[in-house]
Amino acid sequence: MKPTDIRIREIRFESEDHLYRTPIKFGGVALDRATIVNVHSLVETRSGKTARGFGSMTLGNVWAYPSKKMGYEGTLAALRVVIDRVAAIMKDYHEFGHPIDIAHALEPVFHRVAAEESQRLALADPIPPLCTLLAASPFDAALHDAFGKVHGLNCFSTYGPEFMSHDLGHYLGEGFKGDRLDRYVDKKAKARMPLYHLVGALDPLTAAEVVKPIGDGLPETLAEWIPFNGLTHLKIKLNGDDLGWDVERVIGVNAVAEIEQKKRGVAKWHYSLDFNEKCANVAYLLEFLRTIKERIPAGFEKIQYIEQPTKRDLKADRANVMHEASKLRPVVIDESLLDLESLRLAKEMGYTGAALKACKGQSQSLLMAAAAKKDGMFLCVQDLTCPGASLLQSASLAAHIPGIAAIEANSRQYCPAANTPWVARFPGIFNVTDGTMETALLDGVGLGAVE
Repeated sequence: MKPTDIRIREIRFESEDHLYRTPIKFGGVALDRATIVNVHSLVETRSGKTARGFGSMTLGNVWAYPSKKMGYEGTLAALRVVIDRVAAIMKDYHEFGHPIDIAHALEPVFHRVAAEESQRLALADPIPPLCTLLAASPFDAALHDAFGKVHGLNCFSTYGPEFMSHDLGHYLGEGFKGDRLDRYVDKKAKARMPLYHLVGALDPLTAAEVVKPIGDGLPETLAEWIPFNGLTHLKIKLNGDDLGWDVERVIGVNAVAEIEQKKRGVAKWHYSLDFNEKCANVAYLLEFLRTIKERIPAGFEKIQYIEQPTKRDLKADRANVMHEASKLRPVVIDESLLDLESLRLAKEMGYTGAALKACKGQSQSLLMAAAAKKDGMFLCVQDLTCPGASLLQSASLAAHIPGIAAIEANSRQYCPAANTPWVARFPGIFNVTDGTMETALLDGVGLGAVE
């Protein structure tokens, strides 16, 4: 027990809805809206000192709960049920601990009640574990935020032995005995970090491809976004089931980038490739990479990493090992990453990296970062088109974990209205002109997202 431990006094939440300024295609679905859940917490220490915390997350049900049987509204409704149950469980939890202790104790309970709700509601597709992690993530963030505030510190200064009773062995098993979390995180954020810009499958690359202009004053093509934000990192969404289209898409993006970067006098930029698990097999990926290397060798060299090319259920897809592909570029799991078991299985199957996401929880992201780092894996941080406070949390993860190369931030493209209340307070995060975010702004108390 630590005198710094907290317990939950209050938990409440509300939601807000936003329409996207332009749709984003994810896993074959054109998404045009977002629901955001905002969580408010009140915690107290053993001495009775109190502080309030805030956490926020967009409910990416298309990503966390893909279902052809239930549709968007059906999976969103089920996700809301889980959120209600998570809130009720946390209200009734009165044990003291560090936020990671509380998350570690309650995560199995959340998964159990999600399974109960799947059965009670007779859902066509059961609520996936990834969906449960998403539902719990803003509540977890609100506790980390409150913990930092009650001690007058940034959250990343509260992961050492002076605040945590347990070593990593307590959470991750015998192989981590004696290892401490603060070894794997930085107390101070990197001063600046590059921004990864998303090139969605529906996004026009040039003015000639614009069918119906949005006309809101923001860029509408990749050719406009590059100079507008001074971009040097582009994340390219691919279909995974049309080799010709995927190849031509990367060639097209590279052609636009070469023109625009030459105008700016920029010689070095990077790509990441995201197939959203749509590749039927690893052979597709290998043929894709071989073709790209053959047709645009300079473009191939700019590929920094590849995200989740095949199905998220690794146990059911053991034949699709990534050993050959990972020799060419790091291949990271995203949807597959649920816990230490899935991380270890991915490494066994040839994956060389993992994507951390605030939408899986601050606690889980930190533990998975430590486990992946200990295993020598490549790490990146991605968002879920997170706006406002959830983007600040995601950017803070990236800025405080050693080795993360850049920050993904899609909301400025698709849902800028949800960022509006935060822009004046964190201009260096939301107003990007030189391709980087001013991540030094993220060292305030808590998660930095003050209510």
